[in-house]
Amino acid sequence: MKAVKITAVRQMEVVEVDSEEPQAGEVKIRLQYVGFCGSDLSTYLGKNPMVKMPVIPGHEVGAVVEKVGPGVPEGLKPGMVVTVNPYTNCGKCASCRNGRVNACQHNETLGVQRNGAMRETICLPWEKVIPAGLLTPRECALIEPMSVGFHAVSRAQVTDIDVVLVIGCGMVGMGAIVRSAQRGATVIAADIDDDKLQLAKQMGASYVVNTHHDDVHARVLEMTAGFGPDVVIEAVGSAETYQMAVDEVAFTGRVICIGYAKTEVSFQTKYFVQKELDIRGSRNAQPSDFRAVIHYLERHTCPVDKLISEVVTPEQAPAAMERWAAQPGKVFRILVTMS
Repeated sequence: MKAVKITAVRQMEVVEVDSEEPQAGEVKIRLQYVGFCGSDLSTYLGKNPMVKMPVIPGHEVGAVVEKVGPGVPEGLKPGMVVTVNPYTNCGKCASCRNGRVNACQHNETLGVQRNGAMRETICLPWEKVIPAGLLTPRECALIEPMSVGFHAVSRAQVTDIDVVLVIGCGMVGMGAIVRSAQRGATVIAADIDDDKLQLAKQMGASYVVNTHHDDVHARVLEMTAGFGPDVVIEAVGSAETYQMAVDEVAFTGRVICIGYAKTEVSFQTKYFVQKELDIRGSRNAQPSDFRAVIHYLERHTCPVDKLISEVVTPEQAPAAMERWAAQPGKVFRILVTMS
């Protein structure tokens, strides 16, 4: 069967791989749409330290159940539209012992530490296959990245009295904006691209700030009556945005870190103490976050078409990745249609 594989830095090919049949406890799904995410772009550019190369990318999945193996619950049937929880959990490490399986010490994410879903079919443990209700496979490909943003909001314990600054309006940041607004918070969206900021308003942001040409500190103080935001969610992964998060958050605020900075970050650590900050990492998503995103998308209030930059075939995928590498700030999601 056909699959897309990143074989080396800036090299992507369409290859043939063997098809598998589901074993006991497994579900075979037929992929309809698989999204490229920021980690795939980093892998393609040789900047992803976690990846095992060569690798089949893809963990943002919209699929249909094709076949089930023995021992799979009756709730999963051929023909059902599903998405996938792409993370593994060992059940033995400290994270798993504490019930936070999304942060498993030995996690292997599809398309990163193990081959992913950008192929015609894949067999997975039934526990990782999530029924998507009335959603289409195309909509399902947006669930995983948005769930990462939803999880960050849970880590921040956002409430309706909070002002939340979300730095970075990609798919993960948009998820954080949506979930914060759902919880009644006042949301400030920050990005370098005005088009993304306008879309952030549609997704629930009350205010926007362009970090490229605005005086961010002055604008944020103006928007928060001089206090600063109660919560800052960093969804970019750069030294500058990490520093911005600590600088701009209010005294006794919460800083939630999603992005991986590619370089070392220098901080004025006095702010950690003087502001008595809570600085928390946020990794992947919990099953409850997936369910919450599905519930949100089922309302059909999300401008799905504006979140999908383009849909390409496997043969067109290498050129699409090159376009994304040339203009990373202009792309939300590239979907590869495998059907």
